[in-house]
Amino acid sequence: MNKNKKKSVPQTTITRDLGEFSQKTGNLYESVVIMAKRSNQIAAATKQDLETKLQEFATYSDGADEVQNNEEQIELSKFYEKLPKPVLVAAKEFQDDELVFSNPMEEPGDDDTEDSL
Repeated sequence: MNKNKKKSVPQTTITRDLGEFSQKTGNLYESVVIMAKRSNQIAAATKQDLETKLQEFATYSDGADEVQNNEEQIELSKFYEKLPKPVLVAAKEFQDDELVFSNPMEEPGDDDTEDSL
């Protein structure tokens, strides 16, 4: 996840208009699934990014393979803890029309066009 992409995402839960979410897809539940999938993508990317950076700080002792903590590692962990929750970022992206999505169950020929012979 790009650290500079920490837009104006609220850190707390806020009340949202469900009608606004359902307008984009025509179905509230479809909108929730889209946001949930995006939230999972954000969480996975953030976790992978954090684990990669924490591996740089890992030093293993000879005996019990203990991982030693240092100040930089603690500061890095605190930074990631302060990031907005992935579900809040996904909801903000969905609300701001920053997500591109499609429904694979809807076939492109299902609209009201005539079939040519």
